[in-house]
Amino acid sequence: MKTSDHSYQEDIFERLKKEKNISSDDPQGYRLREASFATKALLVPMNNSADPKEIRDLLSQITGSAIDESTTIFTPLYINYGRNIKLGKNVFINFDCVFLDLGGIIIEDHVLIAPKVSLLTEGHPIEAENRQSLTVAPIHIKKNAWIGANATILPGVTIGKNAVVAAGSIVNKNVPDNTIVGGIPAKIIKNIS
Repeated sequence: MKTSDHSYQEDIFERLKKEKNISSDDPQGYRLREASFATKALLVPMNNSADPKEIRDLLSQITGSAIDESTTIFTPLYINYGRNIKLGKNVFINFDCVFLDLGGIIIEDHVLIAPKVSLLTEGHPIEAENRQSLTVAPIHIKKNAWIGANATILPGVTIGKNAVVAAGSIVNKNVPDNTIVGGIPAKIIKNIS
């Protein structure tokens, strides 16, 4: 879907917050690439650090908000933007995760994220003629959820409070509170208390 010329007057990052499609010929598109390379400049030292405080400090610069000292990040962590990531307290993020956050990622308190988890808020239209455009929708992971190793959470998904996503799952629909989901695509396996 092409974006009208009038909408180009609005900041590209504001349009993304409103979940508007960004066409491949958007005159502000270069700003997305610039922001990604600025993030990469901070990711390199963060991903090469063994100091938990330095990792949190660099991640705070990437996200533009303070990362609580109760939160632990095992690097490497791959992020394409960062400013749309909000991390709660006592969050644990294991090695080798990918966060594409132009659509927004909220991770509440006490969330566990296993190795090789991908949180992908970005996609492309199905229609071939618009495929180069960017679509976004936020991901929200609620308190005390556990995302298993190598799981992928797709745009627009909310993971409920206390929910568990089984390893290797691809989640394309909201996960209710207090449930375990698994599979491709993920389906409810059981309720938990």
